[in-house]
Amino acid sequence: MSASVLFDVPGPRARLRYRLYAVLGGIVLAAGLAFVIYRFADSGQFSAQKWSWLEYEQVQLRLLSALGNTLKAFVVGAILAMLFGAIFAAGQLSDHKLIRVPSLVVVEFFRAVPLVVLIFISHYGFGVGASLDSWVGGLTGLTMGGAFYSVVIGLTLYNGSVLAEVFRAGVLSLPRGQSEAAYALGMRKTQVMNLVLLPQAVRAMLPAIISQLVVLLKDSALGFIIEYEELLREARYLGGIFEFGRPLVPITIVVAAVYIAMCLLLTWLANTLEKRNRRNKKVVEIEAKPAEDVVAAAV
Repeated sequence: MSASVLFDVPGPRARLRYRLYAVLGGIVLAAGLAFVIYRFADSGQFSAQKWSWLEYEQVQLRLLSALGNTLKAFVVGAILAMLFGAIFAAGQLSDHKLIRVPSLVVVEFFRAVPLVVLIFISHYGFGVGASLDSWVGGLTGLTMGGAFYSVVIGLTLYNGSVLAEVFRAGVLSLPRGQSEAAYALGMRKTQVMNLVLLPQAVRAMLPAIISQLVVLLKDSALGFIIEYEELLREARYLGGIFEFGRPLVPITIVVAAVYIAMCLLLTWLANTLEKRNRRNKKVVEIEAKPAEDVVAAAV
């Protein structure tokens, strides 16, 4: 193939021009990074006092506890958002208008409302987080705090509505002939969805799902507005301590590195799953070839 579907393969002069743009862009980025480092060094952000907080075990434990709270909100919010998205995506694909229209209204409403507003209203407006905490605590004896549930509710509603659109688009992107063939074999719609469409749609949806989970992980930092003890709020508190020289910038750098590491881990997971799916698909194609040869020989 000498050309792509979307654009022609660049020639020698175009490739040279692209390399020049890449070099210039790299120089600009390196210069910007060097300027930022210089300004930090000039303002004393790399002094020993501003990084002395790393030596204290209590500070380390507080940061680890805050990181654990961030991960708890992320894991619970991700699971509930996936369930929310799957349910309302199925509702939007329903043949019954009584189910399809309310599902569409719910998805569009929560997708349009900013996440910070959902968290704020859940915690201070309706007090849903505190009610859930007391209810779950009464059943299990485990209390997570009302702020935790408010953050999870906001993450679930907003990201779940986005994932509902991802799931719906993934299913609708498949050729209609696949579902029509399944219906011709006598399958019900539930069987067609679970056995035929979803296994294929997951491969197409996986990059978008992982991308939205990365967004959900970063959005968990909005819990600081309702005093949820997550990583960003802990960094904000430690950054204002005078004994350490108010090391807001150093702590922000460390927290940013932690978030980048977690996002890269999710990206690595997505790439691993994609490679495994591609490998399994090749195995299925190889195993299907002998059967095709037998049919051709019989004909």
